[in-house]
Amino acid sequence: MTRTPDRIRRFRLTLAGLAAAALVAAGCTMPAFAPRSDTEGEAAAPGATPTWRACPEVPRELVRRSAPGMRYECARIKVPRDWAGGSGATAGPGAGETFEIALLRVRSDKQRNRIGSLLVNPGGPGGSGVDTAVYLSFGEQFGGLPDTILDRFDIVGFDPRGVARSSPVECIPDADLDASFGYDPDPRSQESFDGFVALSKRIGQGCGDKYGNQLPLYSTEQAARDMDAIRAAVGDDKLTYLGYSYGTLLGATYAQLFPQRVRALVLDGAVDPRQGLIAGSESQAKGFERAFGNLHRWCAANAARCPLAPDARAAVTSAIDKARVSPVRAADGREATAGWVFYAVISSLYTESGWQELARAINRLEEGNPDDVFRLADAYADRDDNGHYTNLFDANMAVNCADEEERPSLDRIRQLQSQWRQQYPLFGPALAVGLVSCTEWPGGSDPFPTGRADGAPPILVVGTTGDPATPYEQTPALAEMLGVGRVLTWEGEGHTAYPQTACITQAVDAYLIDLTVPVEGKRCPAR
Repeated sequence: MTRTPDRIRRFRLTLAGLAAAALVAAGCTMPAFAPRSDTEGEAAAPGATPTWRACPEVPRELVRRSAPGMRYECARIKVPRDWAGGSGATAGPGAGETFEIALLRVRSDKQRNRIGSLLVNPGGPGGSGVDTAVYLSFGEQFGGLPDTILDRFDIVGFDPRGVARSSPVECIPDADLDASFGYDPDPRSQESFDGFVALSKRIGQGCGDKYGNQLPLYSTEQAARDMDAIRAAVGDDKLTYLGYSYGTLLGATYAQLFPQRVRALVLDGAVDPRQGLIAGSESQAKGFERAFGNLHRWCAANAARCPLAPDARAAVTSAIDKARVSPVRAADGREATAGWVFYAVISSLYTESGWQELARAINRLEEGNPDDVFRLADAYADRDDNGHYTNLFDANMAVNCADEEERPSLDRIRQLQSQWRQQYPLFGPALAVGLVSCTEWPGGSDPFPTGRADGAPPILVVGTTGDPATPYEQTPALAEMLGVGRVLTWEGEGHTAYPQTACITQAVDAYLIDLTVPVEGKRCPAR
């Protein structure tokens, strides 16, 4: 088990496709998902009030203890598989059938003057909101929510449809995920590129064979409609919501669908919904390059703490190049191929504290020890010591590809791979090759809306200037699209901002509790 703050920060995922070896989405870490207990009973039917039961075993399974003074309750509700409705011969896939959505509610023993529920989502898509609610319940001291929030709200986490405990999508074998993560992030030869295409086809075919025309039902718009069912199930007239990274897309979609039912939305680590698949991938390539440039400069200025100094970029590039031809073998026989080294780099860029971890890992790899590289990459990949993965990446692909109408050709992807190699040398090729995954994914699409949230109150959109995964430029873009967005900027490093500093925390807390909107253009210093 890693420290609670690391768990929380790695849950803040972003929207992306599988990039070369795998998903460049967020570096999230999740423990194995707990199976549903038989004591949970039946899920509440659509529109019915759920039955909550005490479930202290969930935090014990995740972090071996409960947060002091916190009560944990679980429930499940049923939602229509297809919110478009219809029945009979003309109905679409899933008509009349349901998915089960898992909920966890955290309530403080010190709760006073309760405002309502704060629904939370960590992003992904594929991150578990149930697990995130547990981590956030440990308070600001451990990287969770401040007491000012825990004392006024029930914290409600949910696993979106297809994720973890909520009718999970499970169709990618562990061996294929190992092959995907370990694959060369920039397969230059046609033979190597074709090999990745073949792997992507095999993954897509396996999921298509299992789920068929049900795959589009895992879309973001369907999940946003589930959020309104959750709002009703917990008894709130209007929704109060905290969404990180991809969770901002869920929140923005909800605001467009149900503007009159919004109380307060905090969208932290904003995704611009108007970016297509190609534009979004290029934006991430640019963001990761910028973040790595910041790491490179930090190393040069802190040589005593960074064994990669004076040229971190050259050291990392060299490590990946060496891994292509002569990967270091671990004691258990695993080889630290170029893909695994690349994902160790990705994993380290989500927080500034990860920079020193990467420097140590690359230095030890050069000395012949890949253990730290695998530790970082496995944390990102959500791979346990036995080589087993959760369903994070199954769900991620199902959601991303259901959302996406744009399916670039393989020739176009090869062109982008070459072009982005020149513009974003460390990350561009991987983000370009990652476009293959949705190109080879079966099933239709169900795009989310990209318009204004007319009728909604002000929505707080939070951005971090050094964010690698959801680059800051997307923050004002999302606020502008919604029409009611108010931007709050953190001049810091890493993915997402709340509750990183007192300035950010005070502004977000005032909005969530009192609906006080920060002044236009408010910026918070890094420290």
